[in-house]
Amino acid sequence: MMNMRRAVYKKGFTLVELMVALIVTGIIMSAIATLAFAFSSAYDASDDTDRKQAQVRYASLRISELIRHCKLICARNGGDLVIWRDDDVSGGEGIINPEELVYIETDSNRIRMMDFSNCPSWLRTSEIHLNELQDSGIKTTLMAYCDEVEVISECSNVQFKLFSSDYAEITEDEEVANSRFVNISFELTENDMVRQYHIDSALRCWAGHLLNDTGTDLVSDDD
Repeated sequence: MMNMRRAVYKKGFTLVELMVALIVTGIIMSAIATLAFAFSSAYDASDDTDRKQAQVRYASLRISELIRHCKLICARNGGDLVIWRDDDVSGGEGIINPEELVYIETDSNRIRMMDFSNCPSWLRTSEIHLNELQDSGIKTTLMAYCDEVEVISECSNVQFKLFSSDYAEITEDEEVANSRFVNISFELTENDMVRQYHIDSALRCWAGHLLNDTGTDLVSDDD
């Protein structure tokens, strides 16, 4: 009987062995948790980068197509680039109507596009002159009928640059209706690194023949 008890006793673990086993297990679990956290952080960073890259591609496509096929760059007012999209109102040839305008707007951290295709009938046939788009009065009226699409979020340092046909930059005090090329630059933070992006486009359907001699407004028709 005594020999059997000794045999059972010898098959157990000592306190030191248990402590060593717990320490080793703790080290292994800690390593696994660290590795899992690293994989999770890498996945989140990759997912955030993919999302922002998708936004850049979408914005580049939408804005480039808009500018490429628009008729005129009408104004550049601080955080707005005002574009005459097309002369598509029946009977209003050579006249800028509200629903033909698109605003590319930026504030502190995003770029969005706004059009006014849902304007009421009493406003649709209103004639807008180029010099009226140099201030915020028209925009204030149209905002109640705005269709907004956010194309870039979480961006910063957005700048609009306009160039003439000879690639000379058009400054703030020059007539922006003569713009033939547009550059939109902005910054995005990806994986704690700030990267700068550019959207460049040229007007293919520029309606310069509709401008008066000074380039400050449109003539009454397209002859």
